[in-house]
Amino acid sequence: MTKTDARSSAAPIRAGTESDTAEATNGFATLGVDPRIAEALSALGYEEPTPVQRAAIPPLLAGRDVLAQAATGTGKTAAFSLPLLTRIGAGHRNTNGPSVLMLTPTRELAMQVAEAVHRYGKPLGLQALAVYGGASMEMQVRALKRGVDVVIATPGRALDHIKRATLKLGGLQAVVLDEADEMLDMGFADELEAILEATPSTRQTALFSATLPSRIASIARTHLQDPVHVTVEREVVAEGEVARVRQVAYIVSRAHKMQALARVLDIEQPTSAIVFCRTRTEVDELSETMTARGLRAESLHGGLSQDQRDRVMQKFRAKKVDLLIATDVAARGLDVKHVSHVVNFDVPADAETYVHRIGRTGRAGREGVAITLAEPRENRLLRNIERQTSQKIEIAQVPTVADLRAHRQELVKATLREAVVEGGLESYHGMVESLAAEFDIMDVAAAAVKLVAARGDGEEQEIPAVTPRAERPGSERFERPSRFDRGGAREESRGSESRGGESRGGESRGGDARGPRGEGKPEKGGKRARKEAAWTAAKLWIGAGRKLKMRPGDLVGAIANEAGLDSSHIGAIQIADNFSTVEVPEALAEEVIDALKRTKIKGLKVQVRRDRMGR
Repeated sequence: MTKTDARSSAAPIRAGTESDTAEATNGFATLGVDPRIAEALSALGYEEPTPVQRAAIPPLLAGRDVLAQAATGTGKTAAFSLPLLTRIGAGHRNTNGPSVLMLTPTRELAMQVAEAVHRYGKPLGLQALAVYGGASMEMQVRALKRGVDVVIATPGRALDHIKRATLKLGGLQAVVLDEADEMLDMGFADELEAILEATPSTRQTALFSATLPSRIASIARTHLQDPVHVTVEREVVAEGEVARVRQVAYIVSRAHKMQALARVLDIEQPTSAIVFCRTRTEVDELSETMTARGLRAESLHGGLSQDQRDRVMQKFRAKKVDLLIATDVAARGLDVKHVSHVVNFDVPADAETYVHRIGRTGRAGREGVAITLAEPRENRLLRNIERQTSQKIEIAQVPTVADLRAHRQELVKATLREAVVEGGLESYHGMVESLAAEFDIMDVAAAAVKLVAARGDGEEQEIPAVTPRAERPGSERFERPSRFDRGGAREESRGSESRGGESRGGESRGGDARGPRGEGKPEKGGKRARKEAAWTAAKLWIGAGRKLKMRPGDLVGAIANEAGLDSSHIGAIQIADNFSTVEVPEALAEEVIDALKRTKIKGLKVQVRRDRMGR
């Protein structure tokens, strides 16, 4: 018997009889989904499957492995949940552990998937449990002992339970890897391998990912059996129904970013907005600044407890918060339909992150706005995003003080118009008549408007106008590659720039003869290339190397995400067998050390200190 045959006999398809199917009125039943689940979907407002659901549900129902590439917001959760719930059916709870294990990168996404699985499986009496770090292990153990049909877990906590033997896998029929590329980017590669190795060889496997880099392909070759390949882009809907997202970037110096954001929000007047930042520190600082300006802002990042994060999300969903200011990882898996604006406080590292962020607005046919605050030197990154997404990003200047005042005057006019239409002004007529006997009636009205408008006027300072940095012919040869792809250590090599190579210390990144970033030789005419980027380097020692599969891209990602350091300020990286070294600006060295000590690199807590052998 083949692996697929063994699965099919162990888990027969329970799609209902023909008469049952005929009673269902939506497209899910025609795909073979249990009619009771299809009926529940109708009650939830789901009538027709999305493209990824139409492509993935039939092979999953047939017991096949599936390798699916689908963007966020295409309906992936239902695509793998509905057929697997149909297969395990009702009243067949395993005493040997859950029937399905679903792995997700973050707690938020685990909770979101668990909520969906609970809704879908309720007609069949199926039980789902979310298992993630930051929650009580004891409570999770008790729930697992009572027995559940589906476990939705983050990789780290799932592996903890497997090692404790509190998550039994003997009766497992299917495993799902949701957002697989994100789990690898977060350093869960070893955990995923260990979990998959611990599952029965006859299991069915579904792997869903927004991208399919080589690392995902490797997992698929090792752990999927003759998979059905599904590739679905975002669904193209009819004119008038498409999510309409206006994309605009404001060019502003870093010193004026917070002021610029406040001014842009004053003009845009979002009903609900998410602001993405790179680091926890940036999130907290921006939240305090926006709150001080009278906006209801809340922070969301990995430094909060699970209870705190839950409370923030409850307030945001209840529209009691104007701005949700978050890091990418903390916001992974959020699905809030009323978001009118998404703001990139920094230009995202790659086009995929940009698309993922802006996909949180303009949902269900609504209009949305995606705003990016870009520094002049980041113009090239914006152009790369445009090329890769085939979408135009409008470049705009930050509104001036005059623009802001004009906008506020329009708001005052609208407010006065509403007051006139509403009526009930008789009690004020006597005061106006008294003043009109002394002054011109137009002056009286203008004075009243002036008083109303003055309430919103603070001491606004002009924000200096800047323009994107021009790319002079030949100047790119002085730019060091500044981004790593999602697969790890491949740099965007330009001109004659070296990628780096083997050195006496191990793998090296950027080990050219010009020293730390930007400290190049003067150009002809005596001008120093990228003079503003020169800095004094400090070398840091990190207690993980080649034996723990550490790569330059892992270190760059950790430093950029946790310390908020732009990759142009990360110097030579060397990977030895048991340790690594990396150069960072001397002025920021302690901040980088503190940030790395608070986080994990490739899922590991590692020692970080200054290199004792010198710079």
